[in-house]
Amino acid sequence: MPTSFLGSALRGTFFLIFGLWWSVRYTLKYLRRKANAENQPSYGVQRMEVFEGAVKAFFALAGILVEQFVPAGPHLQLYSPKTHSWTDLTHWHYTTMYLFFLLSGIVDIVSHSPLKLPLGLDRLSLSMALFIEGLLFCFRDYSDAALDHHLHSLLAMAIFGGALCALLEVFLRDHIILETFRTSSFLLQGSWLWQIGFVLCPPWGGPGWDQTDRSNFTFLTMCFCWHYVGALAVLAANSAASRCCNESCQLRFGDIDVELDCGMCVRKGNKSSSGALLPESGSDDK
Repeated sequence: MPTSFLGSALRGTFFLIFGLWWSVRYTLKYLRRKANAENQPSYGVQRMEVFEGAVKAFFALAGILVEQFVPAGPHLQLYSPKTHSWTDLTHWHYTTMYLFFLLSGIVDIVSHSPLKLPLGLDRLSLSMALFIEGLLFCFRDYSDAALDHHLHSLLAMAIFGGALCALLEVFLRDHIILETFRTSSFLLQGSWLWQIGFVLCPPWGGPGWDQTDRSNFTFLTMCFCWHYVGALAVLAANSAASRCCNESCQLRFGDIDVELDCGMCVRKGNKSSSGALLPESGSDDK
């Protein structure tokens, strides 16, 4: 299986994982905010932000190590004095992209630590990471590969859309519309990176699609739109399933609500305790 296909697929999987997770998490968080008058972030929410940052930082660090230390990688050598030329700039291209997502993950962790960084700095770092990703893809050297350039130009649209949403969230915190649009942009990025892998480097071997056939440009532009429809469909399905899960939990236990950020069901009325997994027996049973 071609390495370039694996790289594109792995990067796509990273964005798909976060998009699928957010499609569930933000729906449940929105439902809990509607049910509760107070809008203070719970301890579970902060734990999840730290967990997401740790996962983001781990994947980014793993990506940097893979890009640098694969057998054909540059091994941290940027310039070769022997050939008087740059060394494997493609690997450095992705290393730079992963570096900013690593910084974003670290900011997520530190923002919810006792240091108490300014609110919104985590979203600003995510917006910056996405902007750098889009910038790198826009000014990458595609040579005469026009179809490759077209594919990544479409990808850049999804990237900059997500970057804009994350930037707006710096000022409009916990805005469900912005969170939903950012989630859909991550799902679109993930599925489109898989599509790029299949078009340019098919996993079954052989050459990629014809770079000069203009009908391929037209079809792939339509395909990009279909990918976004699919992302919205997945987002809607996960949101509906999350809502049903929340309502089912309430019907079963009455004053029990789904707290995805803690990974459990908690009692709404018990704010001081650490949260009950099941309703108490006796007079409290419903």
